[in-house]
Amino acid sequence: MNGSTAALLVLFVVALVPLLPTEVTLLGMGVAAAQHEISLLSVIVVAVVGCVLSDQSLYAVGRFGGLHVLTRMRERPGIDAAVSWVDGHLRQHPRPVLVVVRWLPSGGTVGALLAGSLRLPMAAFLAASVTGVSLWTSYVAMLGYLGGQIVQQPDISLLVSLGVATLLGAAITFALKRHHHDSASAAR
Repeated sequence: MNGSTAALLVLFVVALVPLLPTEVTLLGMGVAAAQHEISLLSVIVVAVVGCVLSDQSLYAVGRFGGLHVLTRMRERPGIDAAVSWVDGHLRQHPRPVLVVVRWLPSGGTVGALLAGSLRLPMAAFLAASVTGVSLWTSYVAMLGYLGGQIVQQPDISLLVSLGVATLLGAAITFALKRHHHDSASAAR
């Protein structure tokens, strides 16, 4: 097995297991693609397949016992905020919410578990999952790739890409929290 195949296998496993750092691994693989060590398209396809399979298994867990899992996950403050936001919006607009939720920390995991526990039809969930995962993995891999193109040293380009991803993620999270807070204030 050559280095590229091994790296893609690691990426697949990381994408498949919900609690492993998919974003960091995907950024690093994007940097490797920029350094011509691996194909960017291969990185995106492998990550999409792994994340979609993960989503489907989480959906099944949600469908057959997800409320217990979600209750345990809500003990962590960041996840509790994500669960509250997703739960509040998923019932009204399931497909767009499941696409957007990929950008929240633990959002894909929470979205899949909630979709299963709310009994969202499997076909609708699968379509939203494939769309959201494809957009998110392309975005993250491209951030790594662009970081690798701008800065030729792989370690530094990974840090630059990770910093940009963190800032963008924080901005999205802040905007969603502010919107949630403003909506809650207006409802009072």
